[in-house]
Amino acid sequence: MILENLLLIISLLFVVSMLTMLSEKVGVSYPIFLVIAGLLISFIPGMPHFELEPDWVFLIFLPPLLYEAAWNTSWKDFWAHRRPIGLLSIGLVVFTATAVAYISNAMIPGFTLAMGFVLGGIISPPDAIAATSVLHGLKVPKRVVTILEGESLVNDASSLIVFRVALATVATGNFVLWKAGVDFLTVAFMGVLIGLVIAHVLYVVHRFFPTTPSIDTALTFISPYLMYIAAEHFHYSGVLAVVSGGLFLSFRSHELFTYQSRMQTTYVWQTVVFLLNGIVFILIGLQLPEVMTGLNEYTVTEVITYAVIISIVTILIRIIWVFPSTYLPRILFKSIREKEVRPSWRPVFIVAWSGMRGVVSLASALAVPLMLNGNPYPHRNLFLFITFVVILFTLVFQGLSLPLLIKWLKIEDDGDNAAEQNAMINSRLATVSLDYMKSNYDEEIQNFPPFGLLKERYEKIIEMADYKMLHPEHNTSIDHVRKYRAMLLEIIEVKREEIQKLRHERACSDRLIKTKEYELDLEEARLRKSP
Repeated sequence: MILENLLLIISLLFVVSMLTMLSEKVGVSYPIFLVIAGLLISFIPGMPHFELEPDWVFLIFLPPLLYEAAWNTSWKDFWAHRRPIGLLSIGLVVFTATAVAYISNAMIPGFTLAMGFVLGGIISPPDAIAATSVLHGLKVPKRVVTILEGESLVNDASSLIVFRVALATVATGNFVLWKAGVDFLTVAFMGVLIGLVIAHVLYVVHRFFPTTPSIDTALTFISPYLMYIAAEHFHYSGVLAVVSGGLFLSFRSHELFTYQSRMQTTYVWQTVVFLLNGIVFILIGLQLPEVMTGLNEYTVTEVITYAVIISIVTILIRIIWVFPSTYLPRILFKSIREKEVRPSWRPVFIVAWSGMRGVVSLASALAVPLMLNGNPYPHRNLFLFITFVVILFTLVFQGLSLPLLIKWLKIEDDGDNAAEQNAMINSRLATVSLDYMKSNYDEEIQNFPPFGLLKERYEKIIEMADYKMLHPEHNTSIDHVRKYRAMLLEIIEVKREEIQKLRHERACSDRLIKTKEYELDLEEARLRKSP
């Protein structure tokens, strides 16, 4: 049994890797491609039955994925955009859950308002990965990406709290608005507090204990599980515990890790998160047989009609919410108008259109109990089917249309003054390096050519950077910059070919050759990451 499950997992990882490569080839975002592929694979006769356990998602998948997203989020940007992030991750979640609750209550026979809030809590949060993966590589303003990433960090927590309150209401039949509000705030606040307490303990361990790169990497994987399990044990928000702890440790990471730890942790996390995301999205597609079971009490026309209407409603609700929440604060408050530039409607529409649902919604639907007071939970299979269709509808329809909309609306990256900022950093770094050399190695600079050459190099860097900052209009065109970078990358490939010749000639030790290969890898990474 263990061997069969292990073989199944390995096969799934292999399929995810192959399909992701194929998605790169056809130019479709891999979450969309994997969901569609999983859906098609589920129709193959004889395929094993894949059942996505909600505990797997909430305990195994969700903590590391949220932690990685929090780690790569800038606290400065997150705080600067706290108003739109809060309006989307809390306000829009509650608004969506409420609208879906009333519409489903009016549309579906026997569907109580409390059940409607259960459904609303399930499908209210957009997926943390889908929007950013679709937008990856596209030219969109930094503000749009920051808001979507910030929203995805918090909306899972708020939707799960709404979901749990609604489940309790269905079970007990009692709902008190003020008590639900107090519970919401308590669960959220205590989740954040637990995450920060554990993050401070881990900060002390990383900072003051004799760790190694391997230990640092291992601790970063243990951290989100500690935060999530501790918060959930006391019935508080594990999601907010992971997010708050991840943001704190990310903000202080420059104090914690050596360069070896940073590099090793980054590479290992990139691999693990890629595999976790891939498995999650292909499992969504593979859930169709599970979703279709138990729908015998409804006609095909009925369930499809319910699912499509609610899918359209979730898209429209987001559009209806995003535009007023963007412009009304500027109309009502002079301080906001003075501090912030009024955004164009085009990037606002992209935020409104980036509401793809994902694995948290499906896991929540699967987490609906099988029984209620000794009887089968009413409409549970309908919850599953509607959720699956909403995920498929939003992910495929909105996800595939998003790049086309960006092109059609002629939306471009605002640049965020990247060239000027890059020149400023280069100038500052070169200046302190030059000052240090003059203070400590002045004699060597005068007497040894390598020291003198390095001094001249830093002086040239300062001269070029200062000119770029003073005369941005004279900066080299982007085409020339790209051509220059392409030439440097080509030279790296030429160097690699020469290293291979040296390896075949056995003219140098393998250790030295690997060192030189690593240096070229770092150089290529710098070129590909530079703005």
